[in-house]
Amino acid sequence: MSENEKIYNMVELETIEKLADLVAKKELGEITIADGEKRICIKGKKCPPPPTMPAPAAVPAVAAPETAPHPEEAALPAGKVVKSPIVGTFYAAPSPDQPPFVQVGDTVKKGDVILIIESMKLMNEVTSDTDGVVKEILVKNGEAVEYDQPLMVLG
Repeated sequence: MSENEKIYNMVELETIEKLADLVAKKELGEITIADGEKRICIKGKKCPPPPTMPAPAAVPAVAAPETAPHPEEAALPAGKVVKSPIVGTFYAAPSPDQPPFVQVGDTVKKGDVILIIESMKLMNEVTSDTDGVVKEILVKNGEAVEYDQPLMVLG
């Protein structure tokens, strides 16, 4: 019996079909499921290249350039706009049972951790690139964020 036949016998056809549907629906490059010695990998049509380097533990916040604002940013209060350095999920606190890193009105110093973006199961701390006061937090805890999306405003 070949290795593929062993894997197929261990995983029901229905599970394989559900995983294939998930890969197609979410346009994933691949998905691998492992349970003990059982392992199955389903590859989609678009397989992204492997990352060239691991994500850093602390990602500096991206401040908005001093140019004309985008239309969606026109309504933001004046100040430095902290943008998401990566695609992921915004978390305001290190864990659900702990207080948020910052709240509106808090003073932050350059290098302070102000939020976390979870991406690919990695928690990436975002630090302030400037001293200031938190004027506004633009996203909710647990909300999905896009690259370069405004997250908060520092004054």
